[in-house]
Amino acid sequence: MSESSGLNQLFEEKVRPCIDVVDSLRSLGLEKDLNLPAIAVIGDQSSGKSSVLEALSGVSLPRGTGIVTRCPLVLKLKKMKKDKNWHGLLSYKDQTNTLNDPAAVENAVLYAQGVLAGIGEGISHEMITLEIQSCDVPDLTLIDLPGITRVATGNQPKDIDKQIKDLIEKFIQRQETISLVVVPANIDIATTEALQMASKVDSTGERTLGILTKPDLVDKGMEETVVRTVNNEVIPLKKGYMIVKCRGQNEINDKLDLARAMEKERHFFDEHAHFRCFLEEGKATIPFLAERLTNELFEHIIKTLPELQKQLDMKLQKTSVDLRALGDGVPLDEHEKIKFLVTKIRQFNDVLERVKNAEEDVKKPNIRVFSKIRGEFQNWKSVLNAKAIKTEDILRVELEEYLRTNRGMELPGFLNYRTFKSIIKEYIEEQEEPALKLLKDVTDIVRSSVDHIINIHFNALSHLARAAKEQIDYLLDKQFQKAEKNIRSQFKMEKIVYSQDDLYSNQLCIVKQKSKSGQGLLASFVKEDVRDMAYRLISYLMITSDRLANQVPLIVQYHMLNKYISQLQNEMHVMTRENDPGMLLQEDTDVERKRNELREQLKRLKGAGIALSKSVSVQ
Repeated sequence: MSESSGLNQLFEEKVRPCIDVVDSLRSLGLEKDLNLPAIAVIGDQSSGKSSVLEALSGVSLPRGTGIVTRCPLVLKLKKMKKDKNWHGLLSYKDQTNTLNDPAAVENAVLYAQGVLAGIGEGISHEMITLEIQSCDVPDLTLIDLPGITRVATGNQPKDIDKQIKDLIEKFIQRQETISLVVVPANIDIATTEALQMASKVDSTGERTLGILTKPDLVDKGMEETVVRTVNNEVIPLKKGYMIVKCRGQNEINDKLDLARAMEKERHFFDEHAHFRCFLEEGKATIPFLAERLTNELFEHIIKTLPELQKQLDMKLQKTSVDLRALGDGVPLDEHEKIKFLVTKIRQFNDVLERVKNAEEDVKKPNIRVFSKIRGEFQNWKSVLNAKAIKTEDILRVELEEYLRTNRGMELPGFLNYRTFKSIIKEYIEEQEEPALKLLKDVTDIVRSSVDHIINIHFNALSHLARAAKEQIDYLLDKQFQKAEKNIRSQFKMEKIVYSQDDLYSNQLCIVKQKSKSGQGLLASFVKEDVRDMAYRLISYLMITSDRLANQVPLIVQYHMLNKYISQLQNEMHVMTRENDPGMLLQEDTDVERKRNELREQLKRLKGAGIALSKSVSVQ
């Protein structure tokens, strides 16, 4: 593969460390957490995909009929100096096997696929990593995916076609993946599923490179179609096409080695009347493909590293938050358990205290509990004002109707106190249901907020959370009933017409003054007795509104916030004394598993941070 040495030394010094950064992230298992830049090799069955990979890697890979690639195979090729011996490393799950002979690769991969995908011809999403260090390979990492099949055969699962397509799509739909689509040159490329799948997730062809194989099988007269395809004139791709000729089955049977196969490939294109131009343009042969892929991967990694760093930072932050939320786990020592429980309750009660005092810490877009409650109180005030200040025509009609139907023997101009009281009583009754709705709305806010606090503090301790929520419901319902009783009592009292004389007189003066200046709604009243009654009604209703605007929120706040939270805090302390700490601190069965997963993920992400920091010098 002497053509690959055409990469200048400076470029080679940059390429290997850059590819190593991504390979190290993949080896850490970061494929689970981040979308890593990659070249994924896809193709229909019998497209020549395995032959291309063999030619690039210099080793024989599983081949034959049916599905030969049953797991994603990460093929890491590392170019070594001439004096270094060939070295291979095969990894899957927790297994790592050293390979000292290229001939051992095929059976090692087959065995690993059997372990991961089982007996038969099923597939697995678990990866096998094959690292090859040799002086005859390019610096390159590829991911080989199972060949696309249309119909299940033999003992293949009935939905094997869907399984394979789902696996392929999982890789190629990522913006960080370049799709290397392998297509035989002797068929209509528009009919190949591999190219259709790539087009589905990459409609502009920005991330797709086409590879034509088997040019020696092209029928006479069809060469121009192949030329037009490679020249990007049939199905255009931004990255275009290349064409290669690998070993055929007969040549493999005749034990033609890869080095000799490349010589024959070069000779084929040199002598071909139609395809010779591709060799001159660097679009043909395995060595030119190797160089092209190394360049593509290097540039792609450099392009995606900033976004990768951003992904990593976000994932690291979220994982740390999730892990903190689960806590360190319950201590095993009984004495330590008690201390742990007391600390948990104290922290919970401290947050409740801050809620009660409207001092809790919140981050946008969250809002303090009391800010939500204050909003409800302001709405209540608006409801009262809207009822107290009626439009002129409505008030005139109501007053005239009351005076007409309720007037007794009194002469015109004499105020009917009974009429006054009737209107006041009706107004008060209209406000009782809105006041009770205010109580319910505030109760819902408090219930939801405290429930949220419990979920944050005790989310890993379901027994403790359940016990706390039982207290929430019991105490909240208890205070709700007391608050409802006090509100109803308040409205009964409001039906008694009373105000301090000076307060009433002052309010009456204000209303009359506004009317005289034309600012009030009463200036145009014609009948003097109606106008006088209106003055007095509006004055008293304003006093009542002010009283209810303050008193109802005070009742609600006292019972549903102050009293309720104080009782809840006390009951939480009682609960720690009267219950077995071991019972309260039982974790859900999956919490420990989740905690361990997050710890492993955090470890991977921190390792990725170190690896990415090293990449800065590469760029």
